[in-house]
Amino acid sequence: MYNDRKEKGRYIALWLLFVVIALLFITLLFLPKDFFDYGKPICISVNLFHRECYACGLTRATQHLIHLDFDGAAKFNRLSFVVVPLLIYMIIWEFLKFRKEKKTKQE
Repeated sequence: MYNDRKEKGRYIALWLLFVVIALLFITLLFLPKDFFDYGKPICISVNLFHRECYACGLTRATQHLIHLDFDGAAKFNRLSFVVVPLLIYMIIWEFLKFRKEKKTKQE
């Protein structure tokens, strides 16, 4: 009994996570591509050591990449061309794995 409740809670949590990710992506699509371009950086590396790290500009680059502005994405962080497709692949992989596990459990 406990094991079934635990698994059901895990499935609900994973579905909720996928819904939140989808809503976040949709929200980013509706925001303008330059929404994150202005403002003070919150990176610890920049604030403490006055040096940019490898992830600096990744949020802004991702926002530009979502809007298919490749030049803007490259201007902020070229690593976004690797990170964003890899992130999309990982999300799809986990979703398909989750669905396969659920179908296996139901049989």
